[in-house]
Amino acid sequence: NMPNKYFQFKQFTVFHDKCAMKVTTDSVILGAWADVKGVNYVLDIGTGSGLLALMIAQRSDAIIDAVEIDENACLQASENVSNSPWAKRIKIIHDTIQHYSFLTAKAYDLIISNPPYFQHALQSSDKLRSTARHNINLSYEELLVSAKKLFSPYGRFSVIIPVAENDNFIELAHIYQLYPSRITLIRPFPYSAFSRALMEFSLTPAKTIIQNELVIHKKMNKYSEEYISLTRDFYLNF
Repeated sequence: NMPNKYFQFKQFTVFHDKCAMKVTTDSVILGAWADVKGVNYVLDIGTGSGLLALMIAQRSDAIIDAVEIDENACLQASENVSNSPWAKRIKIIHDTIQHYSFLTAKAYDLIISNPPYFQHALQSSDKLRSTARHNINLSYEELLVSAKKLFSPYGRFSVIIPVAENDNFIELAHIYQLYPSRITLIRPFPYSAFSRALMEFSLTPAKTIIQNELVIHKKMNKYSEEYISLTRDFYLNF
């Protein structure tokens, strides 16, 4: 079934028909989970439709820069942002994060990314989607290098990745002196294996890493209370 051309949230609408990567549960979870306490400047890496930037704008008073490599996605994100209540606080930047991180002198309190690639997943036949989803243009390593360059001293970096990449990602982050402070493992159902990891990193090793899990559905077609409470400010039907 074809996804709708747009996705309607409580306070904003996201058109995603011109983007390779559609609005996904992963992004919604990350946008709701990321810690926005005391955050003034935010960077969204690989914004796609602009969803994460819009969610963070709704949850904070921060100024948000959102970098996106794909021109059509940029145009769509810009439209989504200009039709939102937070157009003045969000800037869409058409660039690679590698180039942008060299270019800018800015430092960000929160860097957020739903990295649109899976390191070992099979190449998708749809070329556009393949570019968005694979690390052809951006490896985890380059993502970490860029994040490290753009960090404010107390910055946080929040990502969601396939759980199979979890240990690999933490090891890589360690090389760049980025240390996990919060980890939430996600299961689709109470009895499913974990599918995704939400991770937050900072420049100082945490005394204790906050670890928990999130179950999305308690049964078929029934969301869990914890998922509803996490995303309630966004979904129309919650």
